[in-house]
Parts: sequence; structure tokens; C-alpha cells
Amino acid sequence: MNKLVARIEARTPAHRDRAVDGLRALALLAVPTGHWLLGGFTLSDDGAIHNASPLAAFGGLAPVSWILQMLGIFFLVGGYASVLSFRRHEGSTGAWLKGRLARLGRPVLGVTAVWAALLPVLHYGFGVPGDTLRTASTLVIQPLWFVGVYTVVTALTPLCVRAARRAGVWAAAPLLGSVAVVDFLRYGPYADAVPSWLSLLNILPGWLFAYQLGVSWGEGRLTRRHAWGLLLGGAALFAALLLAFGYPASMVGVPGEVRTNSHPPSLLVLALAAAQSGAAILLRDRLGRLLKRPALWAPVVVINLSAMTILCWHQTAMLAAAIPASYGGEVPGLVGAPDSIGWILARLAWMPLFASLLVLIGRYTRRFESPWTRTGPARRTVAGLLAAGFAMFALGLA
Repeated sequence: MNKLVARIEARTPAHRDRAVDGLRALALLAVPTGHWLLGGFTLSDDGAIHNASPLAAFGGLAPVSWILQMLGIFFLVGGYASVLSFRRHEGSTGAWLKGRLARLGRPVLGVTAVWAALLPVLHYGFGVPGDTLRTASTLVIQPLWFVGVYTVVTALTPLCVRAARRAGVWAAAPLLGSVAVVDFLRYGPYADAVPSWLSLLNILPGWLFAYQLGVSWGEGRLTRRHAWGLLLGGAALFAALLLAFGYPASMVGVPGEVRTNSHPPSLLVLALAAAQSGAAILLRDRLGRLLKRPALWAPVVVINLSAMTILCWHQTAMLAAAIPASYGGEVPGLVGAPDSIGWILARLAWMPLFASLLVLIGRYTRRFESPWTRTGPARRTVAGLLAAGFAMFALGLA
């Protein structure tokens, strides 16, 4: 282990921005932690597992979602990193975009194709109930919406750079205003007359907001003074939306709740992203100094190198424990209603197993992040068809 730490330290360029990598790693780890902690399963009479959430029984856990909802940080850092990459690239903008989008697409294609091949094996070979497979498919595909949105946002990088150079940090203001208008229409006095699809208009500006802030940061147009404004302004808006405008406290969807903050993002999500972005920028230098320690820097490098593997396969790791356990009936913290303190304590005890399974799965699936140099057109076509079939099954279209 000491040799690995020393090797990573020796290979790290002196100009590497360790703080930005540290922020990305923190945001990445928040995704599986949140899904593992706030997601549970109930067991039906036929032995099938179904999604459940402890937030339905414990509303007081909502502040935990404020901490674990760090996609704002991820988009902030993504915008910052994209600016640096865009500035260094040689050749056409199209070639730059193609390279970045391919890195996002390969792991998604890999996980969906593998699951498409697994479904009939699990059902006909091991007797896994169909409802269990639908639950599993929903969980596997759930984090992948992020990749789709991030792909679109990345494609807009050249436009974001122009906006940042013209307006600086204020380039993100119209995005905030757009989400505020849509929220007013869908939650305000005219809500009954507004079609439900209108909320979808928040998807792009809602997640582009923090990315645009990151682009402005990378262009040197976001100062510490601006960061203080984001932190304090975001926190004030967050509090006002919760206390005066009745926004749900949870940052993730809660079964049975009519309103949700995340899908699509509400103004509360942007308020949290603004506050988190301000805090991240203010803490950048301190975090950079901390990560000069090789023992702390090495895990950050490993996490960043496995970013898409963590995102695509962490739900599979939890399912790898829950599906076999369901054959034995209810297991505290794993399979059974998440409605007690005992369940929460038991789930915390299970999380190291989920992490270990993710590491084990990652050993074999991380190859999907590398260029598919040995995969010919025929295999890529098969993988694409399998992925499309799995997506249709997971979305209830097949």
C-alpha cells in the first residue's frame, strides 16, 4: 500500500489542482452513500423486492439529504475542468466533444448491456421474480439520467465559455431565473391550469446552473467575493423556500409525496448548489493544502479514475447483497420495511459490504471506461441493442 501511495504521488504533476479533484471525489462518494443509506427494500408475499425509503417514516432524516445531494458540486467541478480541457485542446471543437462524450458513454453502454444479458439468466436460471428484476432495473438505470444530462451540458461548454467571458458569474443568473419562473407556474396560484410537462423545462437550466458557475470559475471570473455571495445568498434562499414557500425538505424523492425537488430540479436544488459552490470555492486552498499529504491524495486519485464505474455500478453492488438475501425472508437493514431506528443502524452496518462488493465488481467492469480498441463494429452493435432493450425494460416500455 505504501508503494502504491508513493507511486501515485510520484506520478502526480506539480500543476495538478488537487483541491478540484478532491471536490469531485467527495461528490462522487456522496452518490452511492446517499443511495445506500436512503434506499431500502420491502418484501412482498411472492418473494419479490420493491423499492422503499426510510424518509417516508423518518422525515427528520431530510437534512441528511442536504449533505449527500452534492450534484451541484459535481457540476461545478465539471464546468471548471471542462474549461481547462477546452483551453488545452488541439483540433476542432467537435473532436474535443467527441472524446469527452465517449468517456461518458462507454461505461453506460457497458452496465446496461451486461444487465440486459443478466435478466434472462437471473429469471429463468435462478428463479428471480419478475418484480424483483424490474426493481433492480429501475435502480440501475436511475443514476444514469445524470450521465444523459451531463452529456448535454458538456456539449454546451463552448457556449458556456462565451457567456462566462461576457458576463462572468452573472452568466448563471438567467438559469436561476428560468427555474424560478417555472416553479412559480407549477406551484403558484395558477398551478391547476399548468400542464404537468412544464416541470421538464427545469431539467436543463436546473443542472446547467452549477456547471456555468464552474465555467466562470475556470475562466477566472468567479472571485472569493462572489463565492461569499453564493454561499450566503444560496443559504438565505434555501431557508426562505423551506420556511415560507413550503418546499419539501428532502432533496430526493419520498414515496407518497406529491412534490419532489430533484426530478426535475426545483429552485431549492439551485439554492443548495449555489451555497455548496460558494463554500467549495472558499475552501479550495485549504483543501489543496490538505491533499498534499500522499496518504490522503492517493484515494482521491483512485476514486477519480473510477468515477464512471462508481456511478454506474454502485446500485448493482447493493442488489448483489439484497437479491440473494431475499430468498431467506426479511433481513434487518437489507430486506424489510425501512421504518425503524433498528433498520437505520442495520443499514449502516451493511454499507461496508456494499462498498466491498463495489470494489470487487469494479475490478472487472472498470475496463468499460477505457477505449474499446478490441471491440469491433459487430460487438458494439450487439452491446447497443442490449442496452436499448434494458432501457426499455427498466422504463416499463417492454
